[in-house]
Amino acid sequence: MASLKDLRNRIASVKSTQKITKAMQMVAAAKLRRAEEAAQAARPYADRMAAVLANISGAMEGDGPPLMVGNGKDDVHLLVVCTADRGLCGGFNSSIVKLARSHQRELEAAGKTVKFMVVGKKGWDQMRRDLASKVIERTDLREAKRVGFEHAEDIGQTIIDLYEKGEFDVCSVFYSAFQNVVTQIPTRQRLIPASVDTGVEENASTIYEYEPEPGEILEDLIPRNIKIQVLHALLENAASEQGARMSAMDNATRNAGDMIDRLSVSYNRQRQAQITTELVEIISGAEAL
Repeated sequence: MASLKDLRNRIASVKSTQKITKAMQMVAAAKLRRAEEAAQAARPYADRMAAVLANISGAMEGDGPPLMVGNGKDDVHLLVVCTADRGLCGGFNSSIVKLARSHQRELEAAGKTVKFMVVGKKGWDQMRRDLASKVIERTDLREAKRVGFEHAEDIGQTIIDLYEKGEFDVCSVFYSAFQNVVTQIPTRQRLIPASVDTGVEENASTIYEYEPEPGEILEDLIPRNIKIQVLHALLENAASEQGARMSAMDNATRNAGDMIDRLSVSYNRQRQAQITTELVEIISGAEAL
């Protein structure tokens, strides 16, 4: 059984931890507001970009650019796994890596070759033991105070360069879509060949004339769309990370409070037993005299 001094030290230690988790919860709540606003602001642009691509590709005759239609093969797949650079956010990172690994197993069972590009330190930490040989590119954003288009542009250009070198045939990005503080949904989205829905109904009755030709427009828009989709994934991840961290730190704060209550009860009982023992010894000594 722990001594009274040990119990006091443990109570003090847990109280210090509780203060840290409470502070981290408040910081995450402040960052979440900005990250959520950025993610929500990016969604209409990404959706509108997809609609524009759908309209142009629907008006084009013949095959489109390689980034849109692919190279006709799907033997080698590149999985871009976007995670956080910091932990203490519950199962946020693990859920994304789990989805990527599940897709990897499905592809390899079908006889495909799988390669990884890891964005974020925590994703690499979880994958390096078993999948280090399959990771062909790594990057992290630890130095970035806020995710911006310049980061998505670098990552997107790296993906395009790898495709042009023939490193893969199909590329998908994995991230966590933000819904609210409690719910973040691990998501997979195909980048190459570009996922274009040519059945857009909103402009089905409208006829456009394009200058220059639709193929030339797509040559410029498809690489930009890849970078926009990467930015969308990074912003969704940033909001999801802060939401998951806020929930995790709230749970940790509550658990610390429960632990303090249990330790305090144990401390009080042991102290009461010690006082009772001392009183019995004093009374017994007085009676002996």
